[in-house]
Amino acid sequence: MTDTIRHSEYDAIIVGARCAGAATAMLLARRGLRVLAVDRSPYGSDTLSTHVLLRPALLQLARWGLLERLAATDTPAVTNTIFHYGKRAVELPMEGRDGVDALYSPRRTVLDPLLVDAAREAGAEVCHGQQLTGIVRDASARVSGVRLRAEDGTQLMVKSGVVIGADGRHSTTARLLGSVVERSGEHASASVYGYFEGLELDATPTNHWFYRPEISVGLTPTGAGLGLLFVSAPAHQLREALRVDVRGALHQGIAHGAPELLPALRRATQVGRLQGFGGQPGFLRRSHGTGWALVGDAGYFKDPLTAHGISDAFRDAELLAQAVAEGTDAALTEYQATRDRVSENFFAITDEIAACRWDLPRVSELHQQMSREIKRECDLLLELDPVPGPSDQPSSPALHAA
Repeated sequence: MTDTIRHSEYDAIIVGARCAGAATAMLLARRGLRVLAVDRSPYGSDTLSTHVLLRPALLQLARWGLLERLAATDTPAVTNTIFHYGKRAVELPMEGRDGVDALYSPRRTVLDPLLVDAAREAGAEVCHGQQLTGIVRDASARVSGVRLRAEDGTQLMVKSGVVIGADGRHSTTARLLGSVVERSGEHASASVYGYFEGLELDATPTNHWFYRPEISVGLTPTGAGLGLLFVSAPAHQLREALRVDVRGALHQGIAHGAPELLPALRRATQVGRLQGFGGQPGFLRRSHGTGWALVGDAGYFKDPLTAHGISDAFRDAELLAQAVAEGTDAALTEYQATRDRVSENFFAITDEIAACRWDLPRVSELHQQMSREIKRECDLLLELDPVPGPSDQPSSPALHAA
């Protein structure tokens, strides 16, 4: 079902209404801007994704007043994580601080609607069933709007002070804008994952990450009493197996990477179909220009093996919302400069992990580096200005001049 777009002009139009897009829409609407977010997929639909929300993402949700909503869903609170480096296990209990005392791994059918609902509550329009077909520019070549096509074929031109692409790693917005890749990763892992009932290893919800040479296996509790189980390996090794036999790829990967899981897996019941991802090297695109910006995977994508993509999306949504609210091209330039600066080390760490050429001491060291980068990222987030709450936005926003 296609939602109806109510106006012909907005302060900001966001193409994509999932993690990055819905969060950006909410944050801009809370600042008093008239916002339209569009997405071609239905409300609440699933998508290929990592699930684990690391501390920075949860810190963002807490700052936005949404962490309690997530905790109220059927997604279990995880207070313990165990890293398995071969036969060596390293247990890391969750330390509560800054309003975050547990980790969560929600399905996107839970997380995305939560963010869309929050954006609508803030005053943003979020319309599903709308596909971007073109970019509109004014006489000076500044981006000034978009062309959209609804599911029923209806076409519409909508004007905007700024157009934001949040439509994923294969971003149509980025392509139409001519955004170039400014930095590329060298490595990629492929992965397969699925949901299983009765796949519990512990009395309390616990994340398990298994590492052996050239393979990684993960098990995390998610909603509806299910466990999310995944296998990741070098793309050139796993990609062909995914084409031939997805289920076989999962079971062979577990037998090689986490054989201790096999007894529990035999007792468990698979729920739904398995999902496969053939891998793609990471990139940072140019993410700002005259009247436009990119956020989320549209502007910055890295291998999902480090499970940091949603954290990136939330962080950059807030950085971009601040820049758009300021309303200058210089602010958009600073948005990308900040994004690139805080992403540089994590991007390099992820690229090395995605190569799967490490031995166990090296991957353990890389995880320690990740932990330090996450701490720095949390420090950055805590220094940002407070986010307006749901009832703090102006009631009659004036049209924003970007």
